[in-house]
Amino acid sequence: MRILGVDPGLNITGYGVIDVVNRQVKLIEAGVVRGKTRGSLSARVREIHLGVADVIETLKPESVAIEKLYSHYDRPTTAILMGHARGVIVLAAALADLDVTDYPSTQVKKTLTGNGRAPKSQVQLAVQRELRLAKLPEPADVADALAIALCHAYAVNVNHSLLP
Repeated sequence: MRILGVDPGLNITGYGVIDVVNRQVKLIEAGVVRGKTRGSLSARVREIHLGVADVIETLKPESVAIEKLYSHYDRPTTAILMGHARGVIVLAAALADLDVTDYPSTQVKKTLTGNGRAPKSQVQLAVQRELRLAKLPEPADVADALAIALCHAYAVNVNHSLLP
């Protein structure tokens, strides 16, 4: 099973693609899609859509996992803007006929670290350990995307003893 994990953002969208074969998880590719255009929301979401669509077309995932939108009452504008990024990412997946599953960040962190409020550094270490990487995945957006992909892999394989 090939999974694309996505950490949506208007400036930097992290992505990570993993394969799960015979209860082994393998990193295929990870990186970022950057919204390069400043000031123009429509241009940035277009860049995100095209970038994620390219990742889907090139790496051919079978499913997509994305971070669930979280809204804090002090920052409703942030949630609305993030909704634009999530929307074009989900659209790219839908146009490729891929199922999309979303996970709250607390569930992703708890699955990988045992702590739903783990700091980014702890998530990076967990991803490094799970994927047997020589160095920490950077930037943090990439680590978060890989964590989301791993969370999905563990969720769909819970009855297949994929969890460590």
